[in-house]
Amino acid sequence: MSSITTDKGILHYEVYGRGRPVILLHGWLGSWGLWQETMTYLGQYYRTYALDFWGFGESGGRLDTYEVDDFVLLVNQFMDQMGVLEAPLIGHSMGGTVSLLTAITYPDRISKVTIIGSPIVGSSLAMPLKFAGQRFIASLLFRFFGVFRSMMKLVSPMICSDPRFPEMMDRDLSKTNLESFLNSIASLRETDLRPELHKIKIPVMGMFGHRDNIVSPQQWKALKGGVTHARIERYPKAGHFIMMDEPQACMQALKEFLDMEKELKP
Repeated sequence: MSSITTDKGILHYEVYGRGRPVILLHGWLGSWGLWQETMTYLGQYYRTYALDFWGFGESGGRLDTYEVDDFVLLVNQFMDQMGVLEAPLIGHSMGGTVSLLTAITYPDRISKVTIIGSPIVGSSLAMPLKFAGQRFIASLLFRFFGVFRSMMKLVSPMICSDPRFPEMMDRDLSKTNLESFLNSIASLRETDLRPELHKIKIPVMGMFGHRDNIVSPQQWKALKGGVTHARIERYPKAGHFIMMDEPQACMQALKEFLDMEKELKP
């Protein structure tokens, strides 16, 4: 277990492997733990870092907002402190949205981006997630947090087919505070990257599961519309957590994409 101190609190991360760096970013209510199998595989070839966003997992936080823009700053601060000048980003769900925005904000620091089940437009989120971004609803859920956690464990098999997922999700949910829960999803709901996507000149890959019931799987069209050179991978048997629903196919695609020689920026 490793951590660094930032101006907004403790940032926890895990690292595995040797070689060129790769940074993995989790989604809303997640943590680095969802990447363990991916890190074990990619760590044979790359030095993989998996971060916990401020307010999630083992990371602390002294933020007023916990917005997508805050997490972009987190990635930049992490790279500074680790001495990583440039690296690919792999992001799941909200982490993928953060990855794309980081590439837009810091174009010289990010060499490639892979997004997995990520919203390009916040309106693509499932209705329950949109409701969760309202303070009254979020406060109510946290008031009856035990019931909420039990309900989430009950419905979790509908979200991910991996039998380990219910316990993993419950563990991560238990470490989330009201403000990080509320503000991050509210910010994501209002996000629309389409006007900025044309700025991305680096290689991009989008991975989308046909059975995703958290983010519309049709978001691949929004990605391709803005990043015309983006590689799109679609998984008929996977839902929102492709790296857990179809781990072998997902990891092979990730390695193949990472191994490709970086294209020159025009």
